[in-house]
Amino acid sequence: MTPAKRVLMPTDGSPCSEAAVRRGLGFARALGAEVTFLDAVEDPLTPLGTSPYDLAYRTDLYDDLKDAAREALARAARMAQEAGVPCRTVLVEREHPVRAIHAAERDADLVVMGTHGRRGFNRLLFGSVAEEALHGSHKPYLILRHEEVAREGVSLESA
Repeated sequence: MTPAKRVLMPTDGSPCSEAAVRRGLGFARALGAEVTFLDAVEDPLTPLGTSPYDLAYRTDLYDDLKDAAREALARAARMAQEAGVPCRTVLVEREHPVRAIHAAERDADLVVMGTHGRRGFNRLLFGSVAEEALHGSHKPYLILRHEEVAREGVSLESA
């Protein structure tokens, strides 16, 4: 197996995701790899239909989500710069995160991402982007669970 030279790191700006970015940057630096940070913004009101209430706030809500994604990508890029790892950022709009990850992973040798490690009802309600992406892919993944990163002393509270 050849060493990974292109690492894809999906991020959503959550503390768990940012901890995975920090860990992934260590791998990328050791491998001499370039990193692509990816964030995908869905329109959260699409499944609700088009009631007048939806339409009144849809643009503002979507713009807020895009701004948050841009900020998450900018933080990841700053972390990469501080770690001396070359990177680029990609913001995918109006796409389910798993579809965006699968499209972007075509150009990657390795995908590194965090997972919240939800169980029970929360897992049923929110699902797992990491698990869904992993199961639909033929690329190698490094999935860092929230609990594992916390146990190793990586701060999950920084933003």
